[in-house]
Amino acid sequence: EGPSLTGFKTKKEEVEEEDFTFDEPCLKKLKASDGSPGQPTAFPSSQVLSTLTCVEQWVCRNIILLLREENTVPFMVRYRKEMINHMDADAVRDVQLTYEELCTLAKKTQSVIQTLKKDGVLTTELEQNLRSCRSADELDHVYSPYKKGSKLTKARRAKALGLEMAATALMNTPHTLDLRAWIKPDTEGLSCVEEVATGVEHILADMIAKDPETLTYVKTLCENSFVTIQSSQKPGTGQQNKIMDIDKFHLYFDFTCNVQRIQPHQTLAVNRGESLKILTVKVNIPDSVKSDFTGWCINNRWRPKTFAREEFHAIIRNAVEDSYKRLILPFLTRSYRTKLTAAAEKESIAMFVRNLRQRLLVCPVRGCVIMGVDPGFRHGCKLAILSATSQILHTDVVYLHASGNSLRIMSYTGKMNSCRETESFFADLISKHFFHPLDVSYCITSEAGASIYSVSPEAVKEMPDLDPNVRSAVSIGRRVQDPLAELVKIDPKHIGIGTYQHDVSAGALKAALDGVVQECVSFVGVDINICSEMLMRHVAGLNVGRARKIAEWREQNGPFMNREQLKLVKGMGPKTYQQCAGFIRINPQTLHRWATCTHRTHTTKSMAKKGKGKTCVSIPTSFNPLDQTCIHPESYHVAQRYSTHKHMETHTHTCTTAYPTGQNMFSSVEVLAREVNTTPETLKVIIDGLTQPPGFDLRQNFGQADFKRGIVSMSDLRVGAVLTGRVDNTTLFGAFVDIGVGRSGLIHKSNITLDKLPVSQRRRSLALGPGERVEVRVMNVDPQRGRIGLDLIRVLK
Repeated sequence: EGPSLTGFKTKKEEVEEEDFTFDEPCLKKLKASDGSPGQPTAFPSSQVLSTLTCVEQWVCRNIILLLREENTVPFMVRYRKEMINHMDADAVRDVQLTYEELCTLAKKTQSVIQTLKKDGVLTTELEQNLRSCRSADELDHVYSPYKKGSKLTKARRAKALGLEMAATALMNTPHTLDLRAWIKPDTEGLSCVEEVATGVEHILADMIAKDPETLTYVKTLCENSFVTIQSSQKPGTGQQNKIMDIDKFHLYFDFTCNVQRIQPHQTLAVNRGESLKILTVKVNIPDSVKSDFTGWCINNRWRPKTFAREEFHAIIRNAVEDSYKRLILPFLTRSYRTKLTAAAEKESIAMFVRNLRQRLLVCPVRGCVIMGVDPGFRHGCKLAILSATSQILHTDVVYLHASGNSLRIMSYTGKMNSCRETESFFADLISKHFFHPLDVSYCITSEAGASIYSVSPEAVKEMPDLDPNVRSAVSIGRRVQDPLAELVKIDPKHIGIGTYQHDVSAGALKAALDGVVQECVSFVGVDINICSEMLMRHVAGLNVGRARKIAEWREQNGPFMNREQLKLVKGMGPKTYQQCAGFIRINPQTLHRWATCTHRTHTTKSMAKKGKGKTCVSIPTSFNPLDQTCIHPESYHVAQRYSTHKHMETHTHTCTTAYPTGQNMFSSVEVLAREVNTTPETLKVIIDGLTQPPGFDLRQNFGQADFKRGIVSMSDLRVGAVLTGRVDNTTLFGAFVDIGVGRSGLIHKSNITLDKLPVSQRRRSLALGPGERVEVRVMNVDPQRGRIGLDLIRVLK
């Protein structure tokens, strides 16, 4: 349950280990050579990783070291900045993913070599070809003829006849070769000169197709040529129109695009159409590639070393052409499809990650009583009134549209039946001052995933006495009060954060989404004394089992008075404590409320943890003001030195010396870091922790839900109208914007140009994400199809 690093075993924590000292200074940039004596060969080098990721080699080396030591991405990004050169979480995860792929490839290569060695077919040349593979496709290309159960290839049949020596002689010493000497009249494949020559051709074709230099050359030719991917409607699909909606793929019935310019969503759409047997897809490689490749092989790479007769040159020409048509061309086609799919999946997953992060980090609405409404017509609207602390005060079901024909029922995005009518109902009540003297407003939040959560084991455990339909109303209300705490209870795939989720690798998507959930939860921080077990699971270093143990300890012993007490939890070893401690908060207000409610008094006597054969560790029970900050316990001694140096009171978080800003910031921090004997990166975290107000929440920098008092309908829209809205979802082809008319409008990606974006957002692949406020212009309205086209004017702050 630690980091998912393929290729080596995860080091098991010693539960009873007592060494919790983090006083050593942070590791510096490692610039020594890779590896160490006895290092497993399955580990890829930092040089290869650097080449593939375009990240400096010393950074790659440090990331590899940190991953092997089971460090989580949030921990690296916040507390090991100097080692990763200030990379953000997405960049570190990209390096981690590439590293894991390399580990998998290295492990698979080693396994293949051992298998071939055991089967007695491994040669020095074959082993060299296997180790030179840089992708799983290349490895399969070289290994596939030797797989057990695979059909014996033409080259292997020829080799079984003993013609490999003849093929080697043809290339090295053709003047000594006499094909007639290999004739065996009673043996099939050797009965005449023509059969011997054919066998030699097959062996040469196999050698050419697996030669790394040859493959590199033909790939270079393709990169400099106009290679296209083409799709067309598969014959006979028109008869299945009643079964499958083939109209969704009409754009790809006659589609051709350069492989270097095809968009990720187009690749995924083509793949989906092919899997549904609606489309036929092929890769077109120009004939010029074949002619240039053939000439290069005959005149350079596969030219005999000494004089050869014309009949031998004819054998080589035939071998080159056969190799290209039968072996290399299919390999290139597979490679292009694999690369395009991988690139499209990567971009799609990146979009999911960006959308999910912005959805999770929406600013919470605190201090308000909320009524969550799950709209419905046939089964009524489910209501749940929640206190300012998310406690359920009252639930009910009302039938707003049951009588008369005053309201026309419409369907709104998935299961949200009669959402617009429900919105109209409440907007009308507000406009008529029905709730006076209360100041009431409303907002629309996505209900995606609420139904799935309402029947989950977690929801049953949390709200055992409530009907599942009412649980969804509770979830909707809590999403406004604290989006992060509520949405972590739902599988990210079900909260409406993107498209094509079924067309990408399920494992890769889950790993990426789980990673960004962990990042958001960790960076926001959790109050360990009130957070749910579900939320706790996503803190860096924790998991289901550890979160359960913490919750059990809290239930048995009362609230945690400080971070040190986490060491008393069973299973909390040094590595786990190191990874999670900085993201866990001890809030004094929570402790006060807990003590007031339970009338408990806490002494300052130390609590002890004793392991087998070891001396007990004394754990204080007094509150430490630094435990409510983002400062890691390993840096507490530095924080104390800094506080003394700058005359700061840590218990009040008040600094008597202004924190430097502007151009002087970096130089000042450098000087201060030397004075308190730490790194500038660590000192910046300490300064942030000491200067941020109590209860600081980084989500305050993100927008919160839009509360409204009136309503606009789609019929009110006019082409050219300028409106403001909030991005609801982004896809690979554009961004959907909620402009308050019950149907999101689409800003096509062609209308999201750099000049319309803030400078900070111009490096993003699509630049917009859920929750961002934008000013848009209506380009077209199609009421029958329910479609609204928008143009982006600017991003609002």
